[in-house]
Amino acid sequence: MGSEQIPQPPSTAATPHRPATQETPVAGTAHRWLLDRIGALWALLTDRPVSLYAASVLRIGYGLLYLVFLLREFPHRDEIWGPGSPWTPALAQQLFDQTGWNSFLILYDSRAYFELCYVLALVTSALFMLGWRTRAMSVLFAVVVTSFHARSIFMTDGGDNLILLMALYLVLTACGRRWSLDSRRNRLKTARACDAPEPEPVRSFSAQQLHCARTTLTTVVHNCGILVIAAQVCFLYGSAGLYKIQGPTWGGGTALHYALSLELFQPWPALSHLVDEYPMVIAIASYVTVLLQVAFPFVLFGRLKYPVLTVLLGMHIGIAVLLGLPLFSGAMIIADAVFLPDRFYAILPHLWRRAARRTGMWRPAPGRAAGSASVPPQGRPSQSSSKHRATPAGQQGTALATGLASSILGTQKRD
Repeated sequence: MGSEQIPQPPSTAATPHRPATQETPVAGTAHRWLLDRIGALWALLTDRPVSLYAASVLRIGYGLLYLVFLLREFPHRDEIWGPGSPWTPALAQQLFDQTGWNSFLILYDSRAYFELCYVLALVTSALFMLGWRTRAMSVLFAVVVTSFHARSIFMTDGGDNLILLMALYLVLTACGRRWSLDSRRNRLKTARACDAPEPEPVRSFSAQQLHCARTTLTTVVHNCGILVIAAQVCFLYGSAGLYKIQGPTWGGGTALHYALSLELFQPWPALSHLVDEYPMVIAIASYVTVLLQVAFPFVLFGRLKYPVLTVLLGMHIGIAVLLGLPLFSGAMIIADAVFLPDRFYAILPHLWRRAARRTGMWRPAPGRAAGSASVPPQGRPSQSSSKHRATPAGQQGTALATGLASSILGTQKRD
């Protein structure tokens, strides 16, 4: 009995609570970090539309590029898309049955109908470039590009493939909010509303909710469209670079030599032969091309993207001049504009006005001279003198500050 030991309860000191107390804050921190990242991404997607200037540049660029393309091929329109094309409507219909594509150009086998469609394509491209009723024009532009591309898919140089993709993506974006006739009309409407204020109509709660939902949906669709465009360009560059690595000519630095030696890609044979006489330059250009295309998706989140985009701009200009592919080069140059931030485009008008002032090309109007906008509007002498005597000094300073702030805000809005 004396040797028996009373059983003791298990000691809590042996229980491994310390690792649990160490793991709990780590797990909580990781969970909190994940929630913060998800919240930041959701806010980026729903708070405001991003890259509005870049979307407008894409609209202007692709609308102008396709308009120039149609005007350039105007003498050959019948051989490429019309009834006189070797790729007949019957062959096109057979291809459509296999691929699922379609084109309004083969609805009627009439020369007058084709000419009407061609004029419609020219007008649509011009209005889309100018940003007139951009929502409707973006849909019509996508239909026009799709129809012309599908009608004679084997008759072009392939540069319109990217234009087709971008035309479809731009339907999702709000590409008419900057540098367009729509934005100008909205500014004038806002200015008239400020000049003659009217009581705003009282909206019901359901109408307000519907308006907020519409705004959020438009913002989300626009941001997703911009993301898809950026991803498409990254995929294009990355896949092109990886495809080049697999071939022995790009690894040996001789791919551009063979390209410059093809008669099909010699718009100026003398210039092509002159460049081909420098094999070291050809090899360096080949290696730089492959390196930039492979590294392009990985340099977009830093300042290194600006020199990379500059080199790619020079590369596409060289392709347009030496290989005679202006449509493809123009489409790629415009696509690269999506990676430039809005602050870059917003500062361009200021730089243009500053350069114009220095060269004497532009001078401010006499009524809008520097400092004149900060002066409050004056009435008749008798009224102004009486108001001046009746207004205390503190209210005069407040009115002057209000006028100065409104003039500064007005100048920023005009810029």
